[in-house]
Amino acid sequence: MQDASKIRNVAIIAHIDHGKTTLIDSIFRAAHTFREHARVTERVMDGLSLERERGITIKAKHCSVSWNGYKINIVDTPGHADFSGEVERVLSMADSVLLLVDAVEGPMPQTRYVLMRALKLGLRPIVIVNKVDRPNASPGSALDKTFDLFVELGATDRQCEFPVLYGSGLDGWMTLDMDKSGADRGMDDLFKTIADFVPPPEVDGTLPFQMQTSTITWSDYLGRIACGRIRSGSLKKGDRVIITRTKPKADGGFETVSRKEETCAHLFITEGLERTEVDEAGAGEIIWFSGMDDVTLGDTVSSPEMTGEPMPPLDIEEPTVSMFFLVNTGPFAGEEGNAATLRQLMDRLGREARIDPALRVEDLGRPDGVKVSGRGELHLGILIEEMRREGMEFCVSRPEVITRVSPSGELLEPMQELIIDVPEEYQGAVIQKTALRKGELRNMENSGRGMLRLEFRIPTRGLIGYRNEFLTDTRGLGILTSRIIGHAPWAGEVISRSRGSMVSMDSGTATSYSLENLQERGTLFLKPGDKIYCGMVVGESSKPRDLPCNPAKRKQQTNHRSATKDATIVLDVPRQMTIESSLEWIEDDELVEITPKSVRIRKSILDPLERKRASNRFKAA
Repeated sequence: MQDASKIRNVAIIAHIDHGKTTLIDSIFRAAHTFREHARVTERVMDGLSLERERGITIKAKHCSVSWNGYKINIVDTPGHADFSGEVERVLSMADSVLLLVDAVEGPMPQTRYVLMRALKLGLRPIVIVNKVDRPNASPGSALDKTFDLFVELGATDRQCEFPVLYGSGLDGWMTLDMDKSGADRGMDDLFKTIADFVPPPEVDGTLPFQMQTSTITWSDYLGRIACGRIRSGSLKKGDRVIITRTKPKADGGFETVSRKEETCAHLFITEGLERTEVDEAGAGEIIWFSGMDDVTLGDTVSSPEMTGEPMPPLDIEEPTVSMFFLVNTGPFAGEEGNAATLRQLMDRLGREARIDPALRVEDLGRPDGVKVSGRGELHLGILIEEMRREGMEFCVSRPEVITRVSPSGELLEPMQELIIDVPEEYQGAVIQKTALRKGELRNMENSGRGMLRLEFRIPTRGLIGYRNEFLTDTRGLGILTSRIIGHAPWAGEVISRSRGSMVSMDSGTATSYSLENLQERGTLFLKPGDKIYCGMVVGESSKPRDLPCNPAKRKQQTNHRSATKDATIVLDVPRQMTIESSLEWIEDDELVEITPKSVRIRKSILDPLERKRASNRFKAA
């Protein structure tokens, strides 16, 4: 077993794109984790295909490196606010955090959030000012703003006495002294700072085994695999343990829900990127174990001899956005994948909820679907894409914010801090659009390089459907980031989409003849030859109301022919609707149909007469 005094457990936290995963690549190279001539891909920790495609970290990852007799366990965390539940659960395994700050951008919204969580747990961060070699980098200014953020978040004097390293994770160097020459730069300063500053795990050798599960994964061979840090004692393969489940009480504290005895069938520790099976692991070590089919996130796993209180449940913030996952009842159901039944949907979503602490699945008694809640559109969009790649077909509704009621009976909704970096010439359009969505401009900074930083306070409802519109308004040059800052009174009606849908009245195959006429009345989502059905949305109308149309209409045949007549038809390139853009675009009476091959938008009620009757009943009510 590894000596606990030589173990260092750290998590890397930062805003998205500030270089967490790239820094770990350099740590691996400096610690010679891989063979000298081994081919190692960039962002080696981002193993999921979705992570590599999108360039973001979605799931927290565990790894370890060895340096001068120390074992350094590292957790790479996501930087996007929608996946902050991953950050919250893994910080319980760390004794310190590496807080990365971009030398150009400085602290960003997610920097504030992850730092707040770390400080709340009493952790003392190590600050790394990354990307100091970028043009327009200002390490001193980034550090000053970071220190101000510590003070603003109520950090203690001890937490404010943090070491600072400067460097480039991409080029593989970190230093305590910016004046060091290039030849003297490497990663030794980082390793030494971790060894000297990060405390070893607090362990009590006199107590029996106890730990709390912070991560749950699945293996087709071993079943459910749980991960956590051993707080006291040691665990051997084959030991009998007690799994205690707790839940928070309304008046504070927590209570025990259940206790069950299980056996540790397999025991692993992390070495590099791989899990290595061992016979025994001691206090302070981060372990993985299997054989306990009922273990879930936040459970206390302890020896039968442990007589003390179980550990409190994990402190995970509640979801802010919800939508319905529905059985696909469209005419094309089952043609491109496996049309999921309600039971299959519930089983798949239930498995996901057991490993994702920020996800909630509720059966409200609907015969066609369940309600799923998460941290944001991207959080739920990634889940939808994963299910789609597994071959499932289903439909999802428009995202809605989750409201609360104050003790005085006032309706509250989630609010966000929105930070926008935009070229000066586009500030007018951005301010106008955010004002329509109940955004309140709080601050404006001019960097002097033609870029403005705008800070807004805006309802979460106002951001639904805005990101794609924002990219269009800023010609793709703007950067938009946000974070949840709490709940506030309902801000009133939000004006989102100002244009209606082009809805097909017929089924068949789209024709060039019909699409040529329709593109003059809006923006199309399909091309000639695409299959369509009645009630399917085929484009965005240029007017506020829905436009019934027939994209399958063919030209009337006559006795006169022109060899070049049809060849002169010129069609605009259709708008490609992804899962995220479709979720942002649809209205309350529309659904997104998800299949392994296609993403379609449709009306909830396909029949036009039934749809009109339902609309009349709604207006009368």
